[in-house]
Amino acid sequence: MAKSPETEHPNKAFGWAAKDKSGLLSPFHFSRRDNGDSDVTVKILYCGVCHTDLHTIKNDWGFSYYPVVPGHEIVGIATKVGKNVTKFREGDRVGVGVITGSCQSCESCDQDLENYCPQMSFTYNSIGSDGTKTYGGYSESIVVDQRFVLQFPEGLPSDSGAPLLCAGITVYSPMKYYGMTEPGKHLGVAGLGGLGHVAVKIGKAFGLKVTVISSSPSKEDEAINRLGADSFLVSSDPQKMKAAIGTMDYIIDTVSAVHALFPLLGLLKVNGKLVTLGLPEKPLELPIFPLVLGRKMVGGSDIGGMKETQEMLEFCAKHNITADIELIKMDEINTAMERLAKADVRYRFVIDVANSLSPP
Repeated sequence: MAKSPETEHPNKAFGWAAKDKSGLLSPFHFSRRDNGDSDVTVKILYCGVCHTDLHTIKNDWGFSYYPVVPGHEIVGIATKVGKNVTKFREGDRVGVGVITGSCQSCESCDQDLENYCPQMSFTYNSIGSDGTKTYGGYSESIVVDQRFVLQFPEGLPSDSGAPLLCAGITVYSPMKYYGMTEPGKHLGVAGLGGLGHVAVKIGKAFGLKVTVISSSPSKEDEAINRLGADSFLVSSDPQKMKAAIGTMDYIIDTVSAVHALFPLLGLLKVNGKLVTLGLPEKPLELPIFPLVLGRKMVGGSDIGGMKETQEMLEFCAKHNITADIELIKMDEINTAMERLAKADVRYRFVIDVANSLSPP
C-alpha cells in the first residue's frame, strides 16, 4: 500500500500545494527524506514564482502529478550536510534551481549538461533518484544531492537573485551556446516579462546593443529607462517593423503565447539566429523561405547544466544583475498566480518563504 505524502519520509515538512487542475494552492503537510551522506538540507528563505509553476498547477501541459508543490527558484541556508559533502558547509547561502537529479553517466551528464539527461529529475512534479515524488520550494525546507546545489555568490541578494536560478540561466545558456555575446552586435529580445527583462540586462552586460520587441507600447519607457535597453520596437506597428527588417544579429524569443515567427525572422540579418525559449501550449508555424533565403537559424534551449548555472550566478553577481521583483507572502500566492496569468507583474513574484510560511 502506497504511503501518504505525510508519512513517505521520516521528516515532517510543510508547504503549499495544488491538489487538482483548478490550480488553487493551499496548505499541505508532507515529508522530506533524511539527509544522506551526499545531501544538503536547505532551509528555504525565498522562492521565485515561475511561469512554469502556473502551467504545472493547472496541468496546461498534460503531465502534472498532483499534489504539486511548485517552486524551482530557491535560495536558502544549508542547515545540514552529509559526510561526503565537500562543497558546502552548514550556514552557507545556497541555491536550488530547476533540476535536482540526473543519471551522472550519460553523454549529456559527462558534458555538464545534466539538464538534457534522459533521467533528469525536476525539483518538483517529478520522480527523484530514490523513486519518490519531488516537491518544490513553496515549502519550508528541501533535501538535495550536493551536485545539484549551487553556491550563492556574496553580494547577490537572496530575494531578487532567486529568479536567476531559472530565468537567468534560461537566457544566459543560449546566449553562450549560440555565440550571442559579441560586443557591439544587435540583440532583439521578444517579450518583456520574467525572462525578457533578465535577457535585456545580461545582453547589456555582454556589450550588445539591445532592442526590446513588444506588442505593448506602454512598456517602452520602462524598457529603456529602467532596464537599460537601447531601443524599443512595437511589434504591432507594421511601419516600424518594416523599417527594422534585416537589422538584428540575434533574437531571444521569450514569448510563451502562440505567435507568428515570420515577422521576427524578417528582423534578422543574413546568418541571423532566432532562439525560442517560451513554451506555447500549441505548435508554432515555422516558415522555411526566410531561413533558406537568409541562411538564418532557429534554435531552442532549456535552462542549463549545473556548471553553467554556477557560472551564470557569478556573472550576474559581477555585473550587479538581479531580477526586478514583487515580494509576496505565502498566503498571497493565489492572487499572484491570477496576476501572472494576466502578465500583471513587474517582472517576477518572489515568495518571502521564511517570514510568511507557517503551518495552520
